Amino acid sequence: MEQRHLGRTGLRVSRIGLGTLTWGRDTDEHDAAEQLKAFWDAGGTLVDTADVYGGGEAEHLLGRLMERLVPRSDLVLSTKAGSVPDPDRRTDGSRGHLLAALDASLARLGTDHVDLWQLHAYDPYTPLEESLQALDIAVRSGRARYAGVANFCGWQLAKAGTWQLAGDRTRLAGAQLEYSLLQRGVEREVLPAAIDLGIGLLPSSPLGRGVLTGKYRSGTPSDSRGASEALAPFVEPYLDEAASRIVEAVSTAADGLATTPLHVALAWVRDRPGVTAPIVGARTARQLTAALSVEGLSLPDEICRALDDVSAPVHRYPDHDWSTL
Repeated sequence: MEQRHLGRTGLRVSRIGLGTLTWGRDTDEHDAAEQLKAFWDAGGTLVDTADVYGGGEAEHLLGRLMERLVPRSDLVLSTKAGSVPDPDRRTDGSRGHLLAALDASLARLGTDHVDLWQLHAYDPYTPLEESLQALDIAVRSGRARYAGVANFCGWQLAKAGTWQLAGDRTRLAGAQLEYSLLQRGVEREVLPAAIDLGIGLLPSSPLGRGVLTGKYRSGTPSDSRGASEALAPFVEPYLDEAASRIVEAVSTAADGLATTPLHVALAWVRDRPGVTAPIVGARTARQLTAALSVEGLSLPDEICRALDDVSAPVHRYPDHDWSTL
């Protein structure tokens, strides 16, 4: 699999990443092992997790599999901290919480460092400089090689990236946000900021939470995320009429290229400007292998333009046509 630099750093990662959101909850150890082995065999290196995935079990699983299945040195490990299971406070970006969470992640993963450590979300109750200081401490102490953020909006990413560049601080290497043909909101401000600051984008849910594969065109399959009690609310927003039109366009493109809707949707986001590596989560190794086989596909320009048009988000003032208002 092709390797790409993450932003303007020396860190190289596979241009498709493996996500572990469902590990320890909907994906058991056997299925996780099959996924990791298939990913490694395909030349994949970037494995993304978080301290809250499966209540910590995703990191436990990954740590156990690295002991007996895939060498730690062959993987680029990425984890996140800052999300908390508290209905009154969804994030905790305090320096104390973040560094304690990192130490707990390292213990679960069975390693002395992660390659990429990310703030899972912006905490409005903690000064951003304090949260970012935790990234600096993690890198300088050797517990993390590179640092990044996730789920930051445009001004938050611009502020964080600029702050890190302004002094003797750790450059932000990556930003992880949802990005797909069904969710192009990052193109308004986040992606331009990331490109300007040299931060590589790591799109999550690049298949539109599974909807872009076409599996929901005739209803909700019983074995899908949409049928899962935990994940049904995650999928439901993308089952509306607007999404249906985009899914049909993707399916038409796939028919014309003699490939699958999954490949079309994944190739589209993988090759967008500023994107380093989409993070793909799968329920089974078979599904993951199908996604990884996109490696040889590049979409023709006319297909990209057609998909761009049918999925175009509405960006008006001040992004476009401001001079004519």
